[in-house]
Amino acid sequence: MTEDQLEQEALGWLGELGYQHLYGPDIAHDGDNPERESYRDVVLAMRLRAAVARLNPGVPLAAREDAVRQVLELGVPVQLSANRLFHRLLVSGVPVQYQKDGETRGDFVRLIDWADVKANEWLAINQFSIQGPKHTRRPDIILFVNGLPLVLVELKNPADVNADLVKAFDQIQTYKEQIPDVFQYNEILIISDGSEARMGSLSADIERFARWRTIDGVNLDPLGQFSELETLMRGVLAPEMLLDYLRYFVLFEDDGRLVKKIAGYHQFHAVRAAINQVVDASRPGGSHKGGVVWHTQGSGKSITMTCFAARVMQASQMENPTIVVITDRNDLDGQLFGVFSLSQDLLREQPVQVATRGDLREKLSNRPSGGIVFATIQKFMPGEDEDSFPVLSTRSNIVVIADEAHRTQYGFNAELKVDTLKVAEGQARYQVGYAQHLRDALPNA
Repeated sequence: MTEDQLEQEALGWLGELGYQHLYGPDIAHDGDNPERESYRDVVLAMRLRAAVARLNPGVPLAAREDAVRQVLELGVPVQLSANRLFHRLLVSGVPVQYQKDGETRGDFVRLIDWADVKANEWLAINQFSIQGPKHTRRPDIILFVNGLPLVLVELKNPADVNADLVKAFDQIQTYKEQIPDVFQYNEILIISDGSEARMGSLSADIERFARWRTIDGVNLDPLGQFSELETLMRGVLAPEMLLDYLRYFVLFEDDGRLVKKIAGYHQFHAVRAAINQVVDASRPGGSHKGGVVWHTQGSGKSITMTCFAARVMQASQMENPTIVVITDRNDLDGQLFGVFSLSQDLLREQPVQVATRGDLREKLSNRPSGGIVFATIQKFMPGEDEDSFPVLSTRSNIVVIADEAHRTQYGFNAELKVDTLKVAEGQARYQVGYAQHLRDALPNA
């Protein structure tokens, strides 16, 4: 199979998934059906304007034009920082102001309809030439949603033993230098040599480019070991899946050095399964039991937890829930709190850390809604003058996420604790474990 044949096969799969195929030279400024003013244009502005008008009918034309201008002119010189700004506009909408009924109104212009897949326009364009400051390059396939170049696919000749994934990755690094503008809008990078395929983020090194091994989230490598590209495309690029992925599974962490991270297939499907379970468990008559997600070491547990928290916080059925993250060691608490704190773009909320047992009660007692609260399980210990932990909230839209707390999560049954020195004084008492204290504090969580 040649590289061209692989490209055509990939376009065929994308067509089956719902993408319309266009040939890059046809829509160039000098092509048969021009949609670009020059090879420097990386956004299909005409299609973006049409989508903005279609998705925001109540917003005046001038404000819609302002939104399009903000997208086309991000105004941030550093590539990854511009990419972060664009991702925020993509997910949250573009902030605009306009006059209505004699007053200035603030609003957000949507670039994508997250709820209705078919309200968006899905294009797969091959051989899309892009002119940079000194070079013109032609990536193999770019996927456009509403005129925005969100996914770039670089393919290598399967018949050439030297044209492997490393060469495809190196090609993308060259593109980033020579045609930088298209990467301001990129969400996912995909490399393949026909038999193997990997996906990664704009800031990822090659070790961070990962396989996508499932289509349905249940069966691994369903098409066989040499069909990695087709499995990846059907598993993550199907429009419904891609919308969910872009909205909840792309993170930017900034602790002085900005990094973009995207979830793997195990994180994506774990969160999708968990959110369904949690919504059901929180309904009237629900079990109040979320479930267990088991991770091996180094498999990205903190990303799973962050993406899950973001998904829960924005689930309409949960009605602005409160997240309580429980660990059983101070160092774990601080470490995980740090990860969540770096991911505010995704979470849209600044998490808070509980300092003492009294602070825990203050932060959770009768809290009306919202918030991400970090605490160690030991802070759910009753006071010396208390037989049980007091109820802090009876709300059912509180979600408790326990990390590494399996060592201390047991103890619903009361055990008789006897201090032999005090038996004569009748001071033997029944004690329960932290699991019961946690349930006493948040009985409907």
